[in-house]
Amino acid sequence: MPDVSGCVRVSPDGRYILATGTYKPRVKCYEVAALSLKFERCFDAEVIRFEILSDDYSKLVFLQEERYVEFHSQAGRWFRTRIPRFGRDLAYHYPSCDLYIAASGSEIYRLNLNQGRFLNSLQTDAPGVNKCAFNNVHYLFTCGTEDGRVEAWDPRSRHRVGVLDCAVHMATENMQLSSYKSVKQLGISALAYNDTLTLGVGTQTGQVLLYDIRSDKPLLIKDHNDGYPIKELEFHNSAGVVLSMSSKMVKIWNKDTGAPHTSIESGVDYNDMCVVPNSGMLFLASEDTKMQTYFLPSLGAAPKWCSHLDALIEELEEEDAPIQYDDYKFVTEDELKQLGLHDLIGSNMLRAVMHGYYIDIRLYNKAKLIANPFDYNDFMKRKVRQKITEENQRGIQTKKLPNVNRDLFERLIEEEVENKNKKKQQAAAAEALLKDDRFGELFSSSDFQIDKDSVEFKLLNPVLSRMDKRKKKQKMQEEEEEREFLKARGDLDQDDSSDSDSIMSDMGDEEPEVKVKRDIKAKQDSKENRDTWKQNKLKESEEKLPAAGSSLEKKPGESKNLNFTAADSIAELKSNRKKLSKMTLADRLDMEVDTESIKQHTFGSREMNYVIKKAPKFERIKQQQKEHQEERRKIRRSTTKLKGKFNAKEPLL
Repeated sequence: MPDVSGCVRVSPDGRYILATGTYKPRVKCYEVAALSLKFERCFDAEVIRFEILSDDYSKLVFLQEERYVEFHSQAGRWFRTRIPRFGRDLAYHYPSCDLYIAASGSEIYRLNLNQGRFLNSLQTDAPGVNKCAFNNVHYLFTCGTEDGRVEAWDPRSRHRVGVLDCAVHMATENMQLSSYKSVKQLGISALAYNDTLTLGVGTQTGQVLLYDIRSDKPLLIKDHNDGYPIKELEFHNSAGVVLSMSSKMVKIWNKDTGAPHTSIESGVDYNDMCVVPNSGMLFLASEDTKMQTYFLPSLGAAPKWCSHLDALIEELEEEDAPIQYDDYKFVTEDELKQLGLHDLIGSNMLRAVMHGYYIDIRLYNKAKLIANPFDYNDFMKRKVRQKITEENQRGIQTKKLPNVNRDLFERLIEEEVENKNKKKQQAAAAEALLKDDRFGELFSSSDFQIDKDSVEFKLLNPVLSRMDKRKKKQKMQEEEEEREFLKARGDLDQDDSSDSDSIMSDMGDEEPEVKVKRDIKAKQDSKENRDTWKQNKLKESEEKLPAAGSSLEKKPGESKNLNFTAADSIAELKSNRKKLSKMTLADRLDMEVDTESIKQHTFGSREMNYVIKKAPKFERIKQQQKEHQEERRKIRRSTTKLKGKFNAKEPLL
């Protein structure tokens, strides 16, 4: 639509979809067989409701603003008339060809389409009628009024057969009924029949009441919890669910238990809803240029004209759905009352879903801290948990690293060891924090656990997480180098490993500070040993290279094996680019085998000559081309010995 869409309907034969919108007021008809627009017509006034009187689009009736009722045939507009009051809804009685029009007054107008004239109106006791509907089985006519009542009429005798007061049940369910200033806000806004006996009633207060027409008490009351009126109500018999729509969301729930099935929300307001019969597809007319289309496989299969959706659903079921609302917390209405956030219902701060709301976790924590700064239940749970841990720790005690703030504990000890000579003040501060009794619970009580995911921690320490990742990566590299070093020296024997295990078991009773300091010192020693091992390896390779070159001159057949054994360590070091990039230029020059290609100039500058080795594939191709050219030269016959009148020096013309 150019601006917004108002109403949407599917023809009884299922071949056409009709929708109205503005501006300029118009109706569009879509043919599902061609998946395209069939025709478009414009009106003089905006359409409030419309009904399809035939199986296809050939007979239509539109209830418009300015009290107009307009009839259309297959060719276009057929007839137009007016009613005394502004219309709100209409319903068609097929056996008698009567069109019932609910208006802002107490009367329900009847227009007989067979005779072409108005009949006697139905007189209600209400100041106005909002909705009207027929039961498709026994054709009982019901209308919803502004004062919260449902009146039932028999179209054969045109007498009222019953009155259902829904305002009483709305008052018992909605505890904030006193906040509604006028009686009109308690009116009926939606009506729908499920079968011969079940009637669904939608109210202005955002509730859905399911009735058995033989009883005046509701079978089930379902609250939308958003405070907006129920605009549309439909039953899905194949899935056994009810679809109720307000201006903000569509809720789908079980008609027997009221359990939520799912919900649909959007950034624009909804105006109308239409469910495609015997399928899981529904159309939503909204305050937007495009109507929204949803397909729910749990409600039914796709229609025949879009059966390809079933294949898409099978592919989507194999994929894992992403987790939503990671930064939100689900709360019920009772919890909102306890936190004092009940006034936020209906605003953008809360997202209504199922039987509660989603709220931002930061707002929830602040509200909880203000409403209840000291939670006695949480305090008792922590105390009981602390007692249980103390009971479990009885017996043989071994001092280990603390479980609370372990990273901080290791970082402080590391700073104390590394910065003891460089930064005496920082080392002294770390030592005082570790040995001071006033900070003892920092590493024992869970109340002082540092939450690295909190907003405050990220603001105060923006680069700390990056440093931790860098340290972990550096630690893994050091451990890998240490394993290579031990493997090269042959220190990973079974005897040594068993001795080391026994030594580690004897060290279990050490203080955690001494244990961490010892580990840091061992790492430093192992690093120094690795550096010396690398230097020795390089020296050995340099010493073996001349011997390997001399052996190449004497015994060419053994050149390959000798070259590999001499440059084994160099090739291994070259394979690791990270280690090679950290080496100095002098070390990298010493690693080169062809030292004669390096020339040293004045002021310490050096010149290196190298030859790019071509791939054997290109050399082979080049050799084949050369042989082919030589063969062509041998076969080619020269034309110099040919005799004739033609002379190349003379012109042809």
